[in-house]
Amino acid sequence: MKPLLDLRHLQLIQAIIETGRITDAAEKLGVTPSALSHRLREAERRLDVPLFTRMHKRLRKTPAAEHMAVVAERVLSDLSRAEEDVRRMNAGIQHVVRLSVEAYSNYRWLPSFIKFLKTRMAGVDIQIMAGARSDPLTSVLNRHIDIAVVSGTVAQAGLIGMPLFEDPLLYIMSPEHRLADREFVEGQDIVGEQFITYTKVPEPDREFARLFRPTDSYPTWAATVELPEAIVELVASDLGTSVLANWALQSVLAEGRVKGVRVTEEGISVPWCAVLRTEDTAEDDPILEVAELLSEWCATPGCGFHIT
Repeated sequence: MKPLLDLRHLQLIQAIIETGRITDAAEKLGVTPSALSHRLREAERRLDVPLFTRMHKRLRKTPAAEHMAVVAERVLSDLSRAEEDVRRMNAGIQHVVRLSVEAYSNYRWLPSFIKFLKTRMAGVDIQIMAGARSDPLTSVLNRHIDIAVVSGTVAQAGLIGMPLFEDPLLYIMSPEHRLADREFVEGQDIVGEQFITYTKVPEPDREFARLFRPTDSYPTWAATVELPEAIVELVASDLGTSVLANWALQSVLAEGRVKGVRVTEEGISVPWCAVLRTEDTAEDDPILEVAELLSEWCATPGCGFHIT
C-alpha cells in the first residue's frame, strides 16, 4: 500500500509547527508560500483530516498534526543518520556507535578512549550525541543513541547496564569559601549555604538522601542550572556551592578554580555504567563490543574517568 504522505509532507508539518506561518515555513523550506499551501491541502486531503487551524493570522496544530510531527521527527532523524552512515561507509567506517553521557558535557576522556578503541576494533566510529544527556535512557530506547553513560543502577525493561567505574561526589566551592579547608562536609555544615543544582529530583544514592535528609539539614536553594559546566563557573565566582561528580571536575580542580571536598566523612560513591538496549547484546554486535571495551578501558590506570 502506497503511503499517504511523503517526506515533503512531513517536512512541511515540522516547518509550520516551528514557525506558525505559511510564509515563514515556506522560506524555511525554500519554496513559495503558494506551493507550500498547495502541499498542505494535499496532505490534508490524503489524510482526510485537518492538520492546522487558523488563529490570529497564525496556524495552530491539531492533534493529528502533533502526532504526525512526532513521526516526522523520528523519520527525518533516521534518514539524516542513515545518510551520515553511508558517507562514513565510503570512508571505510562500517559501524557508527552513538554515545552520550548523562548530565555532563565533559568529553576530555574521549580522545584517549578512541585511541584505545582503534587498537582493538577497526571500522567503528564514535559519534557523540550531547543533546541526549538530559534523558539518555529514553534516547537509548528510542534508538537516538546506542550507549548512555549514566550514574546509579538501571532497572528498566529493554535496557541493560554494564558497570564502568565508581566515582565519589564532591562538594565544590570557591577556593576562598569558609569550608574550603575542610576534608569533608556534613549536613550541618551546609545549612544556609547558597546551593546550585542541576536537578531537584531526589535520588536514593545522592546528596539529598545521604547528606541533607538524614540530619534534616538543607542549604538555601539558589538556582537550578541544567548544565554542570555552568554550575562550575558560578561556583568558581563564589555565587554558590554544589555537589557534582568527581571525574567531571578534574580539570577545574587541577587549575585551582574551585575546591572540592568529600561529601560526608565516609564519602558518597556513585556507580557509573554503560547502558545499551538488550537487543544489542548479541555476540559480535558492535554496540556491545564498544560497551565492553569502554568498561575495559575504564579499569585501566590513567583513563579519563576517575577510578576510586
